[in-house]
This record gives sequence, structure tokens and C-alpha cells, in this order.
Amino acid sequence: MARRFDVRLWGGIGVSLFFMGLLFRKIDFPQLAAVLKEVDYPYLAGAVVLTFASYFMRAVRWKYLLICERPLPLGSLYPATIIGYMANNLLPARLGELIRAYTLARREQLETPSVLASLVIDRLCDGFSVIVVLLIALFTLDFPPAMREAESALKAGGMVLCTAYGAVILFMVVLKRCTVKTIGAVTFVMKPFPSRWSERLIPMLGSFIAGIRLSAHTGHLAAIVSSSFLIWLFAIIPIDLVLRAFSIHLPFAASLFIMVLLVFAVMVPASPGYIGTYHYACFKGLSVFQITDERAMGIALLIHGVGFFPVILAGFYHLWRGGIGLSEVTHTGVQQ
Repeated sequence: MARRFDVRLWGGIGVSLFFMGLLFRKIDFPQLAAVLKEVDYPYLAGAVVLTFASYFMRAVRWKYLLICERPLPLGSLYPATIIGYMANNLLPARLGELIRAYTLARREQLETPSVLASLVIDRLCDGFSVIVVLLIALFTLDFPPAMREAESALKAGGMVLCTAYGAVILFMVVLKRCTVKTIGAVTFVMKPFPSRWSERLIPMLGSFIAGIRLSAHTGHLAAIVSSSFLIWLFAIIPIDLVLRAFSIHLPFAASLFIMVLLVFAVMVPASPGYIGTYHYACFKGLSVFQITDERAMGIALLIHGVGFFPVILAGFYHLWRGGIGLSEVTHTGVQQ
């Protein structure tokens, strides 16, 4: 297990170095320093506050995703969320999701499969939210003529992703309502593949579906939808605030577009903190709006910094307050 963990880590570092190399070969560093000196930094304080508001709304949504287990206090959900996102910034392979689940399960004496199942639903909510944001951005932004072909490809990609997510949700609904028949069908489909695959997949599906207990109460579903809206609103406004800190006033749809690119960037295996891929995606997104290289790089650095350093500090604070050691949660994430 340790060796595979090292491969992930060093492979991700290699990817990050590659993208940082692509960026830095274009940058005039004295000019970049001059750009950063001109930043109106009070805007960044607002960006940090709203970033934490987004994490708080994630805790609120998580509360309603787990409401069938029992009503859980935000005093447990919010620290676990912050610790998980801190771990995503420091550890490879998005181990923060496992650590987030472990931290809450440990604190509230919950069954880990139920908590993990809720995070799968959490990711699906995010996926649909990102698709909606992408489609709004693409259908409201006025792209330059040179981007028309790419714009059409992104629109088609958004439709495909929406269909794919719909298929996943349909499968989960069928799996929940007709568990035995669905698992039997999956077992049949897996017959041509090595038996060890089905031996791992089938118990995993059974454990996962047993952990899903999503409330059908209208108020609870409304809370999940509204908190999802606020999560992404509070995540997108900081991008607009950073742009304003550089005296750049673009349509709000531009911030939507940049956010979607950043979400796609963090899906690429890279070093902890998504260094390189995150900056490159932001840089390329800003280039669509004819922003100079040095200014685009400065914006990318600050957008990343707003979401990176404060949550790390807050995560360590919540670890300390909860009496949890970083080595404990790291070991748990790797074991999972």
C-alpha cells in the first residue's frame, strides 16, 4: 500500500511540475511582482470569508444528507468538512474525502459506510451543480470568434456530462429499490472479467447501498438544493472579488466559466493542493478575456491562495481542538 501511495504522490508532483513549467516559461517575473504590488488586498479578505461560508454550507448540506441517520450538529459537521478539505490540500489522491468521513464517524460514533455513502451523494450534487454552472456560463458569455469551436465542444461536453450523471443517479435509484435484481445483473455483466473484480465490486455495492438513507421529506430535499446553490455561489463570488482586486471587471459569467475550469483541473492527478493544474486552468481561462500573462498568473496565484492557505490553518486548528493527530487521520486515509 505504501509503495502505491508513493507512486501517486511522485506521479502527481511530476504532473504539477510539467504544468508549472508551461506557465513559468511565459512569465516575466519582475512584471509579475509589479502586478502583485498593485493588488487591492481588502477584496481578498471578503474572498476568504465567502470561501469559508461555502464550506459552512457544505456542512449544512451534509447534515441533510445524513438526516436519516440522526440529526447531527454543525459543530461536528463543519470541523470534519474543514479537516477533509485541508487534507485534500496536503495529501494526494483526494484522501481528504476519506479523512472527512473518518473524522465525523469517529466524533459522532457513526457507521463509516453510511458516512461514505453520503459523500458519494455529496459528490453527485457537486457534479450536477458544476454542469449547471458550465451551461449557464456557456450560454451567457460572449466568446471571441476564435473560441467558437471550443465553445461548441464545451456545450456538447456539458450535455454529455449531464446525461452521464443522470445515468449514475438512475442506476443508484434502481439499485436501492431493486437491490437483489440489480446486483444479480451486475454479477452477470461481470462474468467475462476476472473473478477478483466481481469479488471486490459486489460486496462494495452492497455495503454502499446499505449506507444510503436519503430523506424523501420535501423540506430536507429543498435544504439540499438550496445549500448546493449557496455552496457554489459562495465559491464563485471570491473569483469575482480577486478579479476586482486587480481592477478587472468582467461579467459574472466569466467567474462561472473560470470556476468550471478549476473544477476540471482538480480532477487531474497532480501534487497535493492541485499545484500547477489549478494555476494552468485559471491562466488559460483568463486568456480568453485577453488578460496579459503576468496579470493572469497573479490572479491564478491569489485565487489558489485564497482557497489553499486559510483552510489549511483552519484544518489544523480543528484537529488540535478535536484532539486528533494529523498522523492519525493520514494513516486512516492511506489504509482506506
